[in-house]
Amino acid sequence: MGIALPIALVAWLVIPRLGGGTEQKTLKSQGNASRGKLPVTGIVAQYSMTANGVPVTGSMLANEEVELVAEIVGKVRKIYFQEGSFVKAGQLLLKVDDADLQAQLTRSEFQKKLLSEKLERQRILLERESISREAFDQLQTDYNMLEADIELLKVKISRTEIRAPFDGEMGFRYVSEGSYVQPSSKIATIVDNSVLKFEFSIPERYADNALKNREVYFQVTGSDKLYSASVYAVDPLIDVKTRMILLRARFQNKNHELMPGMFAKGTISFGGKNAFIAVPTEAVVPEMNGKRLWVVRNGKAVSVPVETENRDEKNVGVVSGIVVGDTVLTGGLMQLREGMAVNVTLKPVVAD
Repeated sequence: MGIALPIALVAWLVIPRLGGGTEQKTLKSQGNASRGKLPVTGIVAQYSMTANGVPVTGSMLANEEVELVAEIVGKVRKIYFQEGSFVKAGQLLLKVDDADLQAQLTRSEFQKKLLSEKLERQRILLERESISREAFDQLQTDYNMLEADIELLKVKISRTEIRAPFDGEMGFRYVSEGSYVQPSSKIATIVDNSVLKFEFSIPERYADNALKNREVYFQVTGSDKLYSASVYAVDPLIDVKTRMILLRARFQNKNHELMPGMFAKGTISFGGKNAFIAVPTEAVVPEMNGKRLWVVRNGKAVSVPVETENRDEKNVGVVSGIVVGDTVLTGGLMQLREGMAVNVTLKPVVAD
């Protein structure tokens, strides 16, 4: 009994230590597995529409935009639109008081009726040679001048009405009912933004390309959504100061997602959306005979020669040397050696 107690005590002290040694060996083996691998960062190569073409910046313009102004002196009698409302072409928007013109028109209409009756009587007398041709011609001239005065009054009356020149959305108004307007007094602005124009410039060296009907892919400030527009017009003159060509692309703004005046940034395509693979500029290693990228093959870093074309401040377009799905290294490149084992942390690719 006295011998059994010391043996039990020794077993209690030794057995946990043996188990602890096994656990430590496991952790040590795991540490050795990752030891020796250089920690680097990288991305998975993928196609990018923004890398395939020429980077451009510009502004969104309204399809139609008109500043409505008064054409005649007078007091505003009635305003028929609300700020921000949609109006149809020809819809009456504002009426200037035309009471004096209407009175002049009524008077002239009466004079025309009397002069018309007198002219008919004079025509009968002329046929009977009871009056001279000169007297008849003078009366005919007076009648024609009166008709011209009536037409002029009608034109003046029409100018007291401001109507929508096209379907569009009304902006802020700058007059009130009862206010007195002068010719060229600003009334409001009407904008048609069902279609927007993306206006931008590209260098003159691209003048030989068939620019019309080219696709432009762009984004606006504050949105990650990628939009597309089609070039419909090219300025026939190159700006001699900037050596740039001005282009306009048409964007169908169906849901009124975008607004005129927005800043837009994108790329005009010159050969298909899938011609380039975009990689960050810091991944490209320049050399005397070209450029190289570090990629991961079987867990090891491999340097491969590549050909690049268009680039911007963030991405480079790679046309050969890598394929979609390759892991391209972007960080820790200075310490890399050919065939070195690496531990890669992938970074998400952010569309430009």
